[in-house]
Amino acid sequence: MLRAARKIAALLPKTPLLPLEVDGRTIWCKAEVLQPIGAFKIRGAWHRLTDLTEEQRGRGVVGVSSGNHAQGVAWAAKRLGVAATIVMPGNAPKAKLAATRALGAEVMLYDRATENRDEIAAALVAQSGGTLVHAYGDPWIIEGQGTVGIEAAEQLEERIGRGPDRIVACCGGGGLTAGLALACPDAEIFIAEPEGWDDMLNSLAAGEIVSVRDMSYPTDCDALQTPRTFPINFAVLKERVSGGAAVTPADVSAAMKLAFERLHLVVEPGGAAALAAVLSGKVQASDATVVTLSGGNVDQETFVRMISA
Repeated sequence: MLRAARKIAALLPKTPLLPLEVDGRTIWCKAEVLQPIGAFKIRGAWHRLTDLTEEQRGRGVVGVSSGNHAQGVAWAAKRLGVAATIVMPGNAPKAKLAATRALGAEVMLYDRATENRDEIAAALVAQSGGTLVHAYGDPWIIEGQGTVGIEAAEQLEERIGRGPDRIVACCGGGGLTAGLALACPDAEIFIAEPEGWDDMLNSLAAGEIVSVRDMSYPTDCDALQTPRTFPINFAVLKERVSGGAAVTPADVSAAMKLAFERLHLVVEPGGAAALAAVLSGKVQASDATVVTLSGGNVDQETFVRMISA
């Protein structure tokens, strides 16, 4: 993971770690919304694609994503001259679809409720010989996302003289959360998922991987709409997650509004889930809590609706 951190540091400046007072206690918000593609996903994508062999680069890559990983892969692929095909849901936010295409990736749409994106991606890989760059179930991706934790720990050490003792992370498939758990072994890990899509919390409670119960359950947190985690992620998280919460649309709206008013940041619904868990009191903050603001790619109309709710 330290090698991944060096690769990221050579490419991108550190994102800010911003203080925010909540109920008389200061929490620290890692502003991944300020990445070039508006989300932390650029980290894992860059780490993965830069480790491809020349032969693999020539055959291209295939990704699966609702939008943020798609943009990360497309950004890295464009910079490296690699062809990229991304399997994306047809109901992904228009801004994410447009941004992915603008970066030069080919987009293949699927129906999130009735089709399996991993099966579609596997067929594309078999046809093209390309490399699958999964959104979370990949060791390179986990290492790359974990660089968020390495940066945040260094920044917090500079600010208050010690690293985080608690990290609250937005969780979809568990790539970021697993990376944070490995990067910051001394910190408690808490996860936040949208209600109806809290399959990771249900998996941890059951002691085995379970899927989302209703793939058509409505949520604005598209970035966290993963059908189920992968064994590589679950193996890390079942040993490290201390707790978490399913957040409601009202919780998410309140977090987006506060981030806009107090931190002057545009945070997408899925990227605000961790902050929503803390603001709602569902996850308690400590004296050295880091909260991920993991993405800011949101359509204007959705953002206005959410912060006006």
